[in-house]
Amino acid sequence: MIYNNYSFQVPEEKMVRVITNTDAKNEADDQYAIVQALLSPRMDNRGFIAAHFGTMKSDTSMMDSYREVETVFDKMGLPKDDMIFKGAETAIENEKEPKPSEGAELIIKEALSDDPRPLYVTFLGPLTDLASAYLMEPRIANRLTAIWIGGGAYPAGGREYNLSNDIAAANVVMKSQIPVWQVPRNVYQMVKVSLAELEYRVRPYGEIGKYLFDQLNEYANEKWGVAGYRTGEVWVLGDSPAFGLILCDHEFNYDWIAAPEFTQEMAYVHTGTNRPIRVYKSVDPRFILEDFYAKLALFAAGS
Repeated sequence: MIYNNYSFQVPEEKMVRVITNTDAKNEADDQYAIVQALLSPRMDNRGFIAAHFGTMKSDTSMMDSYREVETVFDKMGLPKDDMIFKGAETAIENEKEPKPSEGAELIIKEALSDDPRPLYVTFLGPLTDLASAYLMEPRIANRLTAIWIGGGAYPAGGREYNLSNDIAAANVVMKSQIPVWQVPRNVYQMVKVSLAELEYRVRPYGEIGKYLFDQLNEYANEKWGVAGYRTGEVWVLGDSPAFGLILCDHEFNYDWIAAPEFTQEMAYVHTGTNRPIRVYKSVDPRFILEDFYAKLALFAAGS
C-alpha cells in the first residue's frame, strides 16, 4: 500500500518492498518513522509488525504496539486490512528456538515470494521476529536486507535499549548470512529535533500531525521521558534513519565490519568469523527530517 498523491513519480524499477517491525508504543518516535514509510512512494509497504519491548514498561507490550500502529493508520485515514500483524509477545528463550508469530510468517512469505523487487525489513526495536523467521525458514537469509536501529557504539558496544530486549535474537541474526545494515546508538541519536521545531513543522498538519506532536509531548513528561540526557526541549527521532536509508543509502557513511556477537552486558565480541555487515557511522538528519516534513505537509494539503 502506497500513498502517492505527488506530482513526481517513482520509476517502477526503483520501487522496493518494505516490511516494518516496530515497538510502536515503547516511546514516541516510532510513530514518525511509520508515517514517513507510509508517505514514501518508493516503498511498497507490505506490512507493519507490532514488536514487543520487554516487560519493564508493560506486560502487554506487543499488543500495546499493535494498537498504536492501528491508531496511526486511523489518524491518517488509511485502510488497515492485511497491513498490521502481531509479532512475538516476548524475546526468544535461546538461539535455537523461534517464537512463531504472524510477523515472522509475513517475513517468510515476502522473502520467499516470486516478486523480483528488493525486500527491506526494518527493525525499530528488538530483532525477535527476524531471528524467529530465520530459525523457522533459513532460506530467507539471502532474500532480504534487514535494517536495524540498535546496538551500542563501535567498537565496544554497551547498553542499548533495542538490543536489551532480545540479545539472543541479535546473536542469531549476526551469526546468520542475512544482509544487515546496522544503525547503532551513537548514529541514530544524530537525528535530534527541538520540541519547538516539531510544534511548528508537524503539529499544524492534519489530524496525524497533531497526534504525532501531542503524543510525543505527553510522553516527554512521563517518567520514561525525562531521562537525564533530555533537556525538556529536545528529542531524538532515532527510528527515522531506517527509512532515510531506503530513500538514500548514504553510500559513503558506513563501514563493512565482520558481524559482531553480543555478551549479556551488550558488549561487542569481534570474533572475525561472521560475514560482513554494513555499520553506519553517520546519517544525514537534514535530508531525513526535511523529507518527512515535506511529505507530511503535502499529505495534509491533499487530505
